Amino acid sequence: MITVGVEEEYLLVEPVTGRPVSLAEKVRTSADLEPFVTAHEIQPELLQAQIEVATPVCATLEEVGGHLLRLRHAVAGAAEAHGCRIVAGATSPLRQGLPLPVTDQVRYRAMQRQAPQLVAEQVVNGMHVHAAIPSRQAGVQVLNRVRGWLPVLTAMAANSPLWDGQDTGFASWRTIVFGRWPVSGLPPHFADAADYERRIQRLLSTGVIGDRGQLYWQARLSERYPTLEVRCLDVQLRSDEAVMFTGLVRALVDTALRELTAGVPLTVPDPELLQIAMWQAARHGLSEDLVDPAGRRVRAGDAVSQLLAHIAPALDAAGDTREVTSLVHRLLQQGTGADRQRQSLAEGGVDAVVAMMIDASTMP
Repeated sequence: MITVGVEEEYLLVEPVTGRPVSLAEKVRTSADLEPFVTAHEIQPELLQAQIEVATPVCATLEEVGGHLLRLRHAVAGAAEAHGCRIVAGATSPLRQGLPLPVTDQVRYRAMQRQAPQLVAEQVVNGMHVHAAIPSRQAGVQVLNRVRGWLPVLTAMAANSPLWDGQDTGFASWRTIVFGRWPVSGLPPHFADAADYERRIQRLLSTGVIGDRGQLYWQARLSERYPTLEVRCLDVQLRSDEAVMFTGLVRALVDTALRELTAGVPLTVPDPELLQIAMWQAARHGLSEDLVDPAGRRVRAGDAVSQLLAHIAPALDAAGDTREVTSLVHRLLQQGTGADRQRQSLAEGGVDAVVAMMIDASTMP
């Protein structure tokens, strides 16, 4: 069984206005978190209005769901004790006003000096899924095989349509914001682990990025854990939606490992087709056609069906088929987080969006 872990980033907001508030350190160090959350499970983020949680290593989706719900409720309770709320939204729906202060760490201050406007606009929250890999050599080959599916995952996870008080027209504006960093977007194809390491060293040697943490590819090998880290996902409104994506990512990694063992040839997508597929996914989510891993324009529902068919044996082997497919069917019926934010916006304006997001963030 491939073990998994999940990281989620949340925004701290005022309960009435919904504006971001810079109280992350107070919330993070709150005594109210203990004994429900240990010190390593909650971390600061780039901006002081953001906070990150990380689950322990999990063997089942049931464990993932239990930990995420525990962490969300614990952090929400600590936030409420300090007069704010958590929002599991990938962007803030409101105008920002003055730039939010950066967390006082050397690395973050260096990023602010390098790109002050990008840091000021980095009010974006993601969900990262770590799936265990047997070695870095195998991990690179898995990365090569899953990268073509990242646009479909991005479309399904779209949860950031609003920015600076307006509808951006994009379902995942977070994807666009994150794509402006020097090393970002879809990862390239690598020959092997040595090639991966050599090219990273060349990037670092330029001095443009300060460390490996600034490899903002939408999937990469983790430098801290023996895992492949999928980073293309907007943070999800509900914890069970995060569970769904964890199951999808684990099955993709398992499928890639099975293909490696069986000697299934790898088809390398053209980079320009991958780029246009990701742009289309960020622009429309599931509301319009997508570009599938073969470079064909298909209906969004068909692209999702292709994904499920591709990973079906891995889902079966993990015992995840029923849970993941039922959640995917609900997603197709109810829409993405972006769709639900727009529905709330149409019904009650930005205030209704904020209220919906605060409520959804602690739902099972």
